Amino acid sequence: MQKEDSLASEITDDIPAAKPAEQKVPKVGYASEFKKSKHHLAGVQTMFKNSSSNHQRLSMMADNKAFIMITVNSIIISVAIGLFIGKFVQIPHIIWPTILLVLVNIAAIIYSVLATRPNIPGGTFTREQVDNKTVNLLFFGSYYKMTLPEYEYGIRQMMDDSEFLYGSLIKDIYWQGRTLGRKFRLLRISYDIFMYGIALSVAGYLVASFM
Repeated sequence: MQKEDSLASEITDDIPAAKPAEQKVPKVGYASEFKKSKHHLAGVQTMFKNSSSNHQRLSMMADNKAFIMITVNSIIISVAIGLFIGKFVQIPHIIWPTILLVLVNIAAIIYSVLATRPNIPGGTFTREQVDNKTVNLLFFGSYYKMTLPEYEYGIRQMMDDSEFLYGSLIKDIYWQGRTLGRKFRLLRISYDIFMYGIALSVAGYLVASFM
């Protein structure tokens, strides 16, 4: 019995002990980086979407303000000419305030029209510009004269290159902002001319009435 026990113990000693099952530890760092990248991508998309929609809304607002200025000044010109043009002989003193009023209205209309006047580029690009990532294919002014195969080539190059794609989005938002700045600057001049010009014209009519 003792020999059998010793032999059994020797056999069991020679058998390697079973290793405990390896537990797969989740890669916390990789998961957090993945979630962070998804969150970052969603934030970037939201930023571009909000910026583009805000620029479009501001552009419509500027166009509406310009339309209001054109309409109001056109009505004033019609009323001033209709009411006072026949009274210049009877009341010659009102001729100069009327001329001032009409000039003010014309200047305000000109600046309002300039604010809404479109500025369109050449509408062409080259493959070299596409390869160098210097063209903005998201703006119609860069490609409206190009053929469909050329435009499709540029778009496919942009879709396959994230740097090119995001660079085009940045350029698009930048030039939208530049266009908005030009619109509102011209509208500001139009409103200033209208405001101060109307005040001077009314003062001129008051002086003419006392004379």
